[in-house]
Formats: sequence, C-alpha cells, structure tokens
Amino acid sequence: MQRYEDLPTEAVDPAAPQLDLLAPREVARLLLREETRAHAAVGAAIDAIGKACEAAAGALRAGGRLLYVGAGTSGRLGVLDAAEMAPTFGAQPGQVVARIAGGARALTESVEGAEDDAEAGRRDLGETTGRDCIVGISMSGTAAYVRGALESARGTRVLLTANPRADLPADVRIVLDLGPEALAGSTRLKGGSATKAVLNMISTAAMAASGAVYGNLMVRVRPVNRKLRDRAERLVERIARVPRDRASDLLRAGGDDVRVAVLMARGAARADAEAALRQAKGSLREALR
Repeated sequence: MQRYEDLPTEAVDPAAPQLDLLAPREVARLLLREETRAHAAVGAAIDAIGKACEAAAGALRAGGRLLYVGAGTSGRLGVLDAAEMAPTFGAQPGQVVARIAGGARALTESVEGAEDDAEAGRRDLGETTGRDCIVGISMSGTAAYVRGALESARGTRVLLTANPRADLPADVRIVLDLGPEALAGSTRLKGGSATKAVLNMISTAAMAASGAVYGNLMVRVRPVNRKLRDRAERLVERIARVPRDRASDLLRAGGDDVRVAVLMARGAARADAEAALRQAKGSLREALR
C-alpha cells in the first residue's frame, strides 16, 4: 500500500505562492492559472477517456447502466452528473446512477471514515451485469470504498484517478497528470474541475450514442418547468419547421416528447410515432429515415 505522503494528490509544491500572504484577488488569479493544468491533463488522457466513452455508450445501447462510484468530492461530482441525466437527456430511472461513500448525508457534510469502507462499496454498488459500465472515481487512487465496488463489479470497469500507481482494478484507466494542488491536498480544486470535465464527456457521449441527441439538440429533454418547456417547444419548431404555436400544440399532443411531436408534424399519429421510435431504439434520426 502506498504511503499517503507519497501520493501525487498529497504533494506540496515548494514553488507555489503562500496563499495566506496573497490578496484574495491574487488567490483567484492563481487558481485560474491552475485550471489550465486541469485542461491539459484531460487533453493528455483523451485516448483513455475515449475508451471510457465507448464503454459507457455500449452499456446504454445494450440496455445496461452507467454507474459512478466515489467518495468525498469525487462521489459528489458523480452524483451531480447522474442527477442531470434525466432532465437533460430523458434518462430512465436507474439508467445512470451514482453511489457515494456515506450515502445521501455525504452530499452536504463529511462522513468520517466512509471512504475507508470497502465492504460498503461492495454493498452500495449492488448487483451488476456484464452490460453495465462502472466508473470508479478516486483522485488519490486509494479509496477503499471505490476498491470494494470495482472488485465486486461485473461489466466494464473504468478508473478515473490522478495517481499513476493506483492499483484499483479496472479495464480502462484514466490517469490525470495534475501536479500538486495550489492548496496542497485539496483535490476539490483542479482535481475536481478535471473530474467534472471527464464525467461530462463520458455521460454526454454515451447519451448521444443512445439516441438522446439529434444533431446537437437534447431531444429527450423533459419540459418540467417553464424554461425547459420553452426549450422543448423551440426544438419542435426548429426540427419540424413549424410555427411556434403549432409546435406547442404538437408537443402537448405528443405527451411532451419532442421526438414524438416532430414525427407527428410529419403526419404520423401519436401511436405510430411512438412505435417508430421504439423500432428505432429511441433515435429520432433513425425514426425520420
């Protein structure tokens, strides 16, 4: 087992400015400069990220799930990304899920020792199948909670870490060369930014490949508030090339499904539009052919 003091995420940069001696605006400038390192690290790992995107896309196309597992900041970012999948892409319940060490309480406060519990990781992950894609997130590469989940997982296992010596089990390894944090050990900074960027890539690529996107439009958006209803109406208006009031009527008649509304604008009855989408596995592009 690696000593914590030897982990890259615990490194102290002797050349870094003394934060307590900087004016607040200079702290902001320093952290902004550090963000460029996060972007560079993600860019350097793009081939491995691409493999993770393919694995996640394959899982959703096969009827499997995308699961995130993490502790602390890593776990919270996984929960954040998973929570966005339903309103943005119309993901079905349980299609993209996240497990965080310490459970729901850990979203708003620290749960001491939760990341050190491998058995909890196995238990929280639950049953998985060969169709699933499991993404373990641990910048330090030492979270026992993530290890337990990955050891028990079936399916494609992805590890996202900043530690090249991490020995957590994985089929795809994404290693981010981030260097020391400006605030030593605080991976919520550029480590968090890089993690968020990678999860954005994995989930967006997977959802696009599973038919949730038409062009660069989120055609499975759920119009659950005024802003999203306005967006959904504009999508129907744009894709079907109908007036806005007609788009609004079609959207309501199509059960608030943009794809159904577009097909109905082409003359299909709602039942036929829904059948066409099922045959096309939810892809509007395929259904329009």
